[in-house]
Amino acid sequence: MKEFIKSAEEIQKKVVEYRRYLHSHPETDMDLPKTMAYVKEKLEKIGYEPKIVANSGLIATVGGKKPGKVVLLRADMDALPIVEETDLSFKSKNRNMHACGHDMHTAMLLGAAELLKEVENEINGTVKLMFQPAEETLKGAKAMVEAGILEDPKVDAAMMIHVFTGLPLPSGLFIIPEAGPSSAASDWFDIKIQGKGGHGAMPDTTVDPLNVLSHLHISLQALNSREVAPAESIVVTVGKMGGGNTSNVIPDTASMEGTVRTFNPEVRKFIEKRINEISQGVSKTFNASATVNYKNGCPSVLNDKQLANNAKEILKNIIGKEKVLSFEDIMPGGKLMGSEDFSFVSQKVPSIMMALSTGNSKEEFKYPQHHPKALFDENPLYLGVAAYAGFAFNWLNMNK
Repeated sequence: MKEFIKSAEEIQKKVVEYRRYLHSHPETDMDLPKTMAYVKEKLEKIGYEPKIVANSGLIATVGGKKPGKVVLLRADMDALPIVEETDLSFKSKNRNMHACGHDMHTAMLLGAAELLKEVENEINGTVKLMFQPAEETLKGAKAMVEAGILEDPKVDAAMMIHVFTGLPLPSGLFIIPEAGPSSAASDWFDIKIQGKGGHGAMPDTTVDPLNVLSHLHISLQALNSREVAPAESIVVTVGKMGGGNTSNVIPDTASMEGTVRTFNPEVRKFIEKRINEISQGVSKTFNASATVNYKNGCPSVLNDKQLANNAKEILKNIIGKEKVLSFEDIMPGGKLMGSEDFSFVSQKVPSIMMALSTGNSKEEFKYPQHHPKALFDENPLYLGVAAYAGFAFNWLNMNK
């Protein structure tokens, strides 16, 4: 297993180059023409025959020379619509930014693709490489699953790595989750309040939708504190509110947008129901009406117990047991309230979502993901390469 670390170290410089190109040319959502073309070119140069899936996704396979199971390795490729504010020499050349580390993921999986190609004749089974668009909008994994990436050959297990920065952790640590959910289901809502506009000096002749919106915002906060059991983890966030164009006019309409994060499927359904009911009730109280648009995003990532145990054993042998931690070592309850659309894969096949620390907040990496000044430590990239390749190779050996 140590050979994977040695081989990964030898291509670290190349993996950094991959990452820096991707960081300089970030693209968003499902439309990643430059990113996809770059990754496709690199895969073909290594000796793969990648196939385009779901507009900008790519799938490639390695192995298959010996009978065995099929394991899928996933990396997401999309960026965020954020204007980068770092001083990096390879900073974004447009108004998007790889502020969540997807450039790191893609670069690491490209490196792993090279390592796996070198040992292709020794692979007991098949490895599928999944390069995915639109994780940030929670569309890409679902689209690729619906396009059949888990079939032909049928996938038996799946793994992904997500890098993290801005936490008080040394770079180069792997965090392995316990069995069960490790990320929250994600849903969105937008609510439009229909009132009756009029003169700001004559509020009695109007139905003020901004007043309704204010009461509604406060009422929604009671969902967490009063309507859901304290042991449940939920978040209801209103991130956008607005209405009106000037100070002396009461507007006709007002609106808000927000997000819901849950783990329990029953609680997820309950929150959707109550947001609708509370919106209608508060609006009616003030003689207004509400239109609620509620959209389901993605479910929770479910981590398989056996895969989690396998991952710990494999990674401890590859990079050393001192560099492998449990989610509960750094996160109370071992769960993240953030969401990850790898969940659509984990709902279909046994899966594991690992994390790799790539920036200590006690050093220069003080900004978190999704921040315009977020930085990521490139030094652990080779560890991610070795983990991707080593996990796939050794899991197939363990389950042949």
